[in-house]
Amino acid sequence: MYRSIRLALAILIAAAAGVAAGPARAGDVAVVLTANRVTKVQGKEVLAPADKAQPGELIEYQALYRNDGKSDARGLMATLPIPRGTQYVAGSATPRGAEASLDGRTFAPVPLTRTVKTADGRTVVQEVPVSEYRTLRWPLGVLPTKQSRTVAARVRVETTTVAENSH
Repeated sequence: MYRSIRLALAILIAAAAGVAAGPARAGDVAVVLTANRVTKVQGKEVLAPADKAQPGELIEYQALYRNDGKSDARGLMATLPIPRGTQYVAGSATPRGAEASLDGRTFAPVPLTRTVKTADGRTVVQEVPVSEYRTLRWPLGVLPTKQSRTVAARVRVETTTVAENSH
């Protein structure tokens, strides 16, 4: 049976990974995460708030980082998890310069690659499928006081089978 993916759950997952589901403080930097369904109306893209999504739908996550402090925030890393049940849409991360991770700990510039051994013993570098990406991050560096920056990425909700709970 197919069920809608609750984006509220995705936001909670994101909050646990360091992105807040609403205003939260990391020092004097507030972070607000939003999830919007991407649709087309008369050929133009329209973003509408999404609290749930159906398989196949396109969702754009945006994380707004705002420095409300009295001094610059330095060494800021914006992080945006790719929730389970969704797949990152290649090329949708903005601004440019995103890094990705398969485990939420080790990051490298997008697109990720890995070295694999072929059946004939050769070693080749292959691009990692975006379906394996679990987290994106952007090195924002310095965020001046009273300034903000937004990072964003799109995901497609996967078609998943959910077993009915017999409890």
